[in-house]
Amino acid sequence: MTSDALQHTVAPLVYIASTVLFILGIKDLAKVRTARRGNAVAALGMLLAIVGALLELGLIDYRWIIGGVIVGTIIGAVFAIRVEMTAMPEMVALFNGFGGLASALVGVSVFWLDIEQAHPTTSVADTMGGAQAITVALSIIVGSVTFTGSLVALLKLQGRLKKGQPILLPSRHVINVALAVAAVVLSVWLYRAGADTAWIPCILLAVVSLVLGVLLTIPIGGADMPVVVSLLNSYSGIAASMAGFVIGNVLLIVAGAMVGAAGLILTQIMCVAMNRSLLNVLIGGFGATEASGESGGSSEYKNVKSCGPEEAAMVLETAESVIIVPGYGLAVAQAQHATREFATELEKRGTKVRYAIHPVAGRMPGHMNVLLAEADVPYEQLVEMDLINGDFADTDVSIILGANDVVNPVANKDPSSPIYGMPILNAYESQSVFVVKRSLSPGYAGIKNELFEYPNTMMIFGDAKDVLQSLIAEVKAL
Repeated sequence: MTSDALQHTVAPLVYIASTVLFILGIKDLAKVRTARRGNAVAALGMLLAIVGALLELGLIDYRWIIGGVIVGTIIGAVFAIRVEMTAMPEMVALFNGFGGLASALVGVSVFWLDIEQAHPTTSVADTMGGAQAITVALSIIVGSVTFTGSLVALLKLQGRLKKGQPILLPSRHVINVALAVAAVVLSVWLYRAGADTAWIPCILLAVVSLVLGVLLTIPIGGADMPVVVSLLNSYSGIAASMAGFVIGNVLLIVAGAMVGAAGLILTQIMCVAMNRSLLNVLIGGFGATEASGESGGSSEYKNVKSCGPEEAAMVLETAESVIIVPGYGLAVAQAQHATREFATELEKRGTKVRYAIHPVAGRMPGHMNVLLAEADVPYEQLVEMDLINGDFADTDVSIILGANDVVNPVANKDPSSPIYGMPILNAYESQSVFVVKRSLSPGYAGIKNELFEYPNTMMIFGDAKDVLQSLIAEVKAL
């Protein structure tokens, strides 16, 4: 088969097959039971996309490509083996950032190649074409904002940047608007500039966009991190789509648009789950302890009751139904396997065990589902918030493992609370509630959790994994 046939016949067919696999992969990722298969299907689609791109390019020097594949494979394998499940949100943020950076670099590289070959006085629009010049500017803006925004999100998730709290700069909205206007002005300059001076607005546009990405993300508090991760994922898809327009690759345009749309849909789902509008999230400030005037520390609590694993096991001995509420504390303690073993011991005694999954529990969408799936928790036991909330009132025991804001009753009862109206898991309605937590420290919202002082609540202080192992021993002894 000739090179021309490969480029114009086989490559488009491979692209179509790849697109179909992407769609099927995203569809499967929407459900816990099929998520692993969806990931594999999407990976196969990406492999076909690479093959199609190479066929479309025709005769090229494959040494750089092979080198890139080898280096990328090694880096990916190292991350896959070494990164803990607790660091998955940070890893996703990093992936989003590098996706945005790659798109920005593609736009810059194509722009640079074109203006190098153009007459010095010919405008960028005439050299590249008006549509391509616009998409170059957009790929630089969106890609750069995604890159630095994702790095800030990474630092916040790791607690290295003011422990995840919002950083509220004076006149931050004015500064952001000024930078956005500057980006538009620089884009117009880039569009009209001659080939000999176009590098100036190009570099300035990249710098302004990088700064804008930082300033848009630093005022967003840790409580909104699941939303931010979803939004940055959408940004990376949009940036990829813009890069597809720059290089004229249809598959990259389609794949980027799908990622962008899926990210926006997921962002909206997260906003609904937190009773927050996207504008509220982008304005930032939620989660600032100084804003609410409450620290949620131990000094805020007066009527907290605590117990040990032995007392908890005595209550569990007669429990017919138990709901486990996983949170980020479970992830930090790497307690997913101990949780599964604990549930198995209860089931041996005839107890019905289920897991209540809040959409924003943890630090990224689906965080708890991923952790529990790793421990082979049966899919049918993972129940979403809307489906399980009506069952708490008829449940003997709820066990909260490291969750905080997503079970705080003030969201339902106190209009003055910053999380009022946020849908929560109604664990407080259970006959008995055990909260496994290291301390009385607040969650990301930075406010007191009234559940800790409820008459039916007992605190079990300690690392989630250690507490669960003690509970397992006590239940076995019964």
